[in-house]
Amino acid sequence: MNLNVIEESKKVIIAIVSAILLAVSLNYFLIPANVFASGFTGIAQILSEVVGLSPGILLFLLNIPVAIIGWLKVGKSFTFYSFLNVAFTTLFLEILPITNISTDIILNSVFGGVIGGLGAGIILKFGASSGGMDILVLLLARKSDRPLGVYFFTMNALIVLTSGVMFGMEKALYTLLTLYVLSRIIDTLHTRHVKLTAMIVTSKGDELQQAFYERVIRGVTRIPAKGGYSKKDKEILMIVITRYELYELKKIIEDVDPHAFTNIVQTSGIFGVFRKDN
Repeated sequence: MNLNVIEESKKVIIAIVSAILLAVSLNYFLIPANVFASGFTGIAQILSEVVGLSPGILLFLLNIPVAIIGWLKVGKSFTFYSFLNVAFTTLFLEILPITNISTDIILNSVFGGVIGGLGAGIILKFGASSGGMDILVLLLARKSDRPLGVYFFTMNALIVLTSGVMFGMEKALYTLLTLYVLSRIIDTLHTRHVKLTAMIVTSKGDELQQAFYERVIRGVTRIPAKGGYSKKDKEILMIVITRYELYELKKIIEDVDPHAFTNIVQTSGIFGVFRKDN
């Protein structure tokens, strides 16, 4: 079987598994406890209380304009699998009944965050996302060098405050607990840091640089290096990426130079040009 077919099939399976986990998190833990999730999912829960439509349908509707923008501006593969994940999440939210497994709101908050974090983390690990805010942030990352964590913080802060207004400040605190647990799980599976620095030690600097320009659209800094044991001349390629591009970066390195050594480090801030303009 063609390797591309296997790879694409794997992404579809991951999108389905992720959607099941996200739907279980919502219908079995968060929605029965009136605790909100993060991002567009949390917004869908809030709107559901206002307009009476199900969170799944609202989540799907909210993601349609974002998916269109992502398809045109971000990348077709990333957007397609992200929206596929949203579509399956909506499907499972409609299929799975809302069930109150526990009356303990702390258990609901924690397990909702854990299961939701697993769902969001595994789809990120395979080069897509659970849609919504992730697509918008990737778009902003390609257009701006500004810190992007503030966008996540602002949206989630609004969700927490809204939950407090609608259900009382105690529910807002439990929502905050869910968001914390969810972020820690994502951090364990993938990374919560929006920007990362990759340092690749390679003997195929020209080929890797060209592939990076074509597939992740980032500038590359090349530093001469020498193997400590082999004494062979090599190069260190330094490139700053977003967390959404980490999977594609790994694929490029595996395709071009599988013997390259790569170190990924967290990037707390950058100055200067982050993107490579077409």
